[in-house]
Amino acid sequence: MSMYPPPPETPQTSWSPHQSGPRAGFWARFAALFIDSILVAIIPLIVIAIGAGSSSRGLVVFGYILYIGGYIAYFVYFEGGPTGQTPGKRALGIRIIDFNNAGPIGYGRAFIRLIGRFIAAFFCYLGYFWMLWDKEKQCWQDKMANDVVVPVQYYPVS
Repeated sequence: MSMYPPPPETPQTSWSPHQSGPRAGFWARFAALFIDSILVAIIPLIVIAIGAGSSSRGLVVFGYILYIGGYIAYFVYFEGGPTGQTPGKRALGIRIIDFNNAGPIGYGRAFIRLIGRFIAAFFCYLGYFWMLWDKEKQCWQDKMANDVVVPVQYYPVS
């Protein structure tokens, strides 16, 4: 028997998303957005090319409307869904989670995030580069929707 009591057990600290922790890097986020932008633009570009080739202004306008509507639907649907991943984010192994509870952000906040994306781009893309010096690596759209982008290895899709 020892004269001294055993040392207290060190409590297991679990990381929560509202603490600084693992975040997706700039280039992974950039590559995911690049992939997603290509996927969104394929069909509208074909429609626009056909319209331009046949001198059909109506078809060209329809192609642009298809692009805008498709862009909104694509990002709101995938980012607001249960996985928080677009196909581009899935390919790069990153996802969007709620800053407070690590769950999905939902479609309403995904739409707010989309509006934030336009605002971030409007000011010479300053809102996208913001993550380079932000403590939580958040862009403006992340701050507006109260979310973070994390590697899937730390927050697997359930």
